[in-house]
Amino acid sequence: QVQLVESGGGLVQPGGSLRLSCAASTRLFRIYTLSWYRQAPGKERAFVATINPDARTEYADSVNGRFIIYRDDSKSEVYLQMNNLKPEDTAVYYCFIQPGGYWGRGTQDTVAL
Repeated sequence: QVQLVESGGGLVQPGGSLRLSCAASTRLFRIYTLSWYRQAPGKERAFVATINPDARTEYADSVNGRFIIYRDDSKSEVYLQMNNLKPEDTAVYYCFIQPGGYWGRGTQDTVAL
């Protein structure tokens, strides 16, 4: 069982930035593919970004060019740098790792004036 704890959410104005962090309770962090998902009010959970053990990344079209996912295997953490935030980025953001399919509890991000 791997536990994931997200942090870094909050309230930010449109155009602002936030950095999310996800800490994992595993010594084998380096072998995992790490992802961020988000769930906006009234919508299903949706893919945001992923990074594999070789640091190859993929992004949802809606965030490509604004968000950056990166990892620090020495700290067992994955990050999501979110820039030029828009109101439609408001959601609960979840960390997800594979293999195993573990989810964090989420962190709320709100983009509003």
